[in-house]
Amino acid sequence: MAVFDTGCVDVVVLCGGMGTRLKTVVDGKPKPMAEIDNRPFIDILIGYISIFGFQRFILCAGYKAESIQEYYKSKKCKVEILVIKEQELLGTGGAVKNVQPLIGSNPFLVLNGDSFLDMDLCKFVEFHLEKKALLSIALINTKDAKSYGSIEVDNSGRIVEFCEKKEKNQESMINAGIYLFNREIFSLMPSARKFSLEYDFFPKIVNREIYGYLTKGLFIDIGTPERYAKAKQLLKDFSTINIPNKKVAYGGKY
Repeated sequence: MAVFDTGCVDVVVLCGGMGTRLKTVVDGKPKPMAEIDNRPFIDILIGYISIFGFQRFILCAGYKAESIQEYYKSKKCKVEILVIKEQELLGTGGAVKNVQPLIGSNPFLVLNGDSFLDMDLCKFVEFHLEKKALLSIALINTKDAKSYGSIEVDNSGRIVEFCEKKEKNQESMINAGIYLFNREIFSLMPSARKFSLEYDFFPKIVNREIYGYLTKGLFIDIGTPERYAKAKQLLKDFSTINIPNKKVAYGGKY
């Protein structure tokens, strides 16, 4: 397969949640603006993703969107960053649907703005294209399925079931919050303005061409004070990212 130019792939970052559980430790900031080594988490995330060649980012902001808008208004970037303020909380699905007119690429990348996964995004795009998938979801193995729910795949990697959170922790594959969508996905979305990708949409299209891409990289979720504290330590220690033929700092400027 010819090398695909990731610079042509738009990136939608979901950062509209209120982060209720994190409010006590981030001084009222929106969750993506939680600082790690004096730098907003969302900025670390964009810096990392841009390493793989992605150049256009659409941030779906909700709670205290102004702080994200002001940060990127004053920051000089080599990539294009659009901060779209939601007038109401739309959920993960509603947020993607809301920015459909701004998405120009096919496929396009979608990810959560409160988690970090060390994975080769170029290989993820190649996987999506090779499978001719409607939707590809990055998966990781974890023993903490109780917090996330789990996903079942067949021998080809096709997702066959989205499972609810388990009562007991056991090793399972979970959704890591990074997706590649073909634009056809919009024609299948609910008519409702507000909905969740994970709960209201994905399980209803499980009979379509949906594939799971299993990776073993470091996964960080800052959704609770405990996970945020762990993230601060892990990202502080996690000084480099390995990419074929080069080694770069995750915190590199973009």
